[in-house]
Amino acid sequence: MADTQAVVKLRNQTGAGMQDCKKALDEANGDYEKAIDVLRQKGELKAAKKIEERVAKEGIVYSYIHSNNKTGAMIALACETDFVARTEDFKNLAHEISLQVVAMMPDYLNPEDVPADIIEREKNVYMEQLKGEGKPANIIEKIMTGKLEKFYADVCLVKQQYIKDDSITIEGLINQFIAKTGEKVQITRFVRFQI
Repeated sequence: MADTQAVVKLRNQTGAGMQDCKKALDEANGDYEKAIDVLRQKGELKAAKKIEERVAKEGIVYSYIHSNNKTGAMIALACETDFVARTEDFKNLAHEISLQVVAMMPDYLNPEDVPADIIEREKNVYMEQLKGEGKPANIIEKIMTGKLEKFYADVCLVKQQYIKDDSITIEGLINQFIAKTGEKVQITRFVRFQI
């Protein structure tokens, strides 16, 4: 039987229904990546894919200033329609993301935004750490992948664990909103200020 946290995590990432996620995890014997493949094979991710292809041309610019008046953040959160952009839920989502930016100080929005030279530097550091441990190349590759994922979770806003619920990422928080509204939502820019 599928673990409830895994079901919720899969739903947050894929936008598929809870029952579909549970069945996919059961069919994949609890393997998260295989469960995503199962959902893809059954076409459950088609709706999420269609949403991803849509254009988010509406939205809001939201600012948050911390109570100490020394730190703040501004984000541009885009959606498809002005109807959704005007809702309290959308403004609350923007507020939560702004809090995340102030608290966790991300450097980049997505892993794709991290410059290649920084990724290369990180890989070199990890290789130096792993040198001399005598591990097979395939194990080293898996360790490197895991370390890079951890690096992205530290420096990329969408990959960071949500400060109010570490069982999901900011990407998962946005996917929950997408599942609720059926509209594409994305962070287009963010900036953090500090004195």
